[in-house]
Amino acid sequence: MALNPDRFLDDLHRLRSFGASGVDKGVVRPAFSAVDIAARRWLASRMNEAGLKTHLDPIGNLFGLNGEKSLLIGSHSDSQPEGGWLDGALGVVAGLEIARAAKETGGPPVSVVNFQDEEGRFGILTGSDVWTGQISLAKADMLTDTDGVLLGAARSRMSGRAREFLPHDMFTGFIEMHIEQGPGMDVSGDQIGVVSDIVGIRETRIKITGRQNHAGTTPMALRQDAFQALSDFNQRINQRFAEVANPATVWTLGHAELSPNASSVVPGTARFSLQWRDGDPARLDAMETIMWEVAAEIIRDRNVKVQLGEVGGIEPSAMDPRLKSALRDAAEDLAPGKWLDLPSGALHDAANVSRVMPTAMLFVPSIGGISHAFDEDTKEADLVKGLEVLAQAAFSL
Repeated sequence: MALNPDRFLDDLHRLRSFGASGVDKGVVRPAFSAVDIAARRWLASRMNEAGLKTHLDPIGNLFGLNGEKSLLIGSHSDSQPEGGWLDGALGVVAGLEIARAAKETGGPPVSVVNFQDEEGRFGILTGSDVWTGQISLAKADMLTDTDGVLLGAARSRMSGRAREFLPHDMFTGFIEMHIEQGPGMDVSGDQIGVVSDIVGIRETRIKITGRQNHAGTTPMALRQDAFQALSDFNQRINQRFAEVANPATVWTLGHAELSPNASSVVPGTARFSLQWRDGDPARLDAMETIMWEVAAEIIRDRNVKVQLGEVGGIEPSAMDPRLKSALRDAAEDLAPGKWLDLPSGALHDAANVSRVMPTAMLFVPSIGGISHAFDEDTKEADLVKGLEVLAQAAFSL
């Protein structure tokens, strides 16, 4: 296949213009936002120009199809509230370039996909979750973002263009190219990472209800301070999770909100999320049990109410041996001595797709290990090398 690296890089930079933050190379392109929809329309136009048949399914996944049976390559183009220009977008544009080059030179059939809401505005990998049957569309429609917007309402903005869900057996397999989003390859000097497996994840939203009161007249011993309860919860979780964790286990207490969030008022309510990741399902389950135990302790010791939301998540995912082998062979041929096998600590659509077809992933380095930030970046030479390795692997398959 005759790849065009300049065209590939130009498309990447063009995609960045949709929601460009004005800071470094950052983007603000949340799922189902006006700028996200505009970016998908532009990508659809590029797919059409490449001779691919575009298909938008009911949840918003965009496909560029090449025939009735093809290898699928892609990722996502939505971003975190403060995101980088490569996270997800790289995999979509790489898939587009390889599908386009294959079409131009009569190569093997390659299709491209741009999954919707990978970054979790509403759920966890929502677009691929629904497509692979991990969650029904009806249930997904009832998911809300942090502002209380229903997914069903958000996706109604593009419902007039949506068609049916595509069958999985249209595709022989799926490969996702992504930045590493961590420091490993940047430190080691490797150009290519072949992903061995993807960690599992658990996540829930928690609400602590205390007693809102005057900050100047309420004695400390009588306070039912929701923020102090949150702080205590966090401290206990850190201690107890650490007792069962291994060096690769991670957890995050995030998206915290206080009410009424005023300096002279004892906080009456605290809302926050808790997320934990590991490659061992048993450890993930043990950490969930710890979370429930800590919540009960906070209720008892802080005299507050603790409401734990439904725990969502995805099980750890192993990558397909045959597809991994193709990526390894291509990496050794095109980047000899500068590639390695590694697990993914970040979650990707490949984790869902691996449940329904053979799946593999390819990483390129992240400068400084930075991602989910405006200054996320990768050397263009590494981006092109990743494209070349992915294309050769796709051709061999």
